[in-house]
Amino acid sequence: MKILGIDPGYGIVGYGVVEKKGNKISYVTHGAITTEKEENFEDRLDFIYNQVRTIIDTHSPELVAIESLYFYKNVKTAIYVGEARGVILLAIKHSKIPFVEFTPHQVKLTVTGYGHAEKTQIQKIMKILLKLDELPKPDDAADALAIAWCAAVSKVSSSK
Repeated sequence: MKILGIDPGYGIVGYGVVEKKGNKISYVTHGAITTEKEENFEDRLDFIYNQVRTIIDTHSPELVAIESLYFYKNVKTAIYVGEARGVILLAIKHSKIPFVEFTPHQVKLTVTGYGHAEKTQIQKIMKILLKLDELPKPDDAADALAIAWCAAVSKVSSSK
């Protein structure tokens, strides 16, 4: 089973793909969808939507795991991330692939055993778990791999 993990954002959307065969989870790919601050926000959302559809078409995941929104101190940032997350969910819906959501705390707890792990800890642990030669970068992509990993080890992927 291929699982696409997505760390939503509007400047950077991290993505990571893992494959689960039995109890073995292996690395497929990771990366980031980036948009420029100078771009019109609606164009940024359109780009994110199209890139997510392309990633889904390219890797044919059977499940998508996405990070749920969490509290932001900056309300404007939360709104923009929520809007970007909305177009990501729409791309998933149009692809007719089931999705699951995990909070940042759930993901950190699952991959590190500590719910308040730092981004560098996530990068290091994903390098080890997926037997990568280098730390996955950017950290948004490492987070997306961790989200995919979380889905792979959860009961959700076992029932698919």
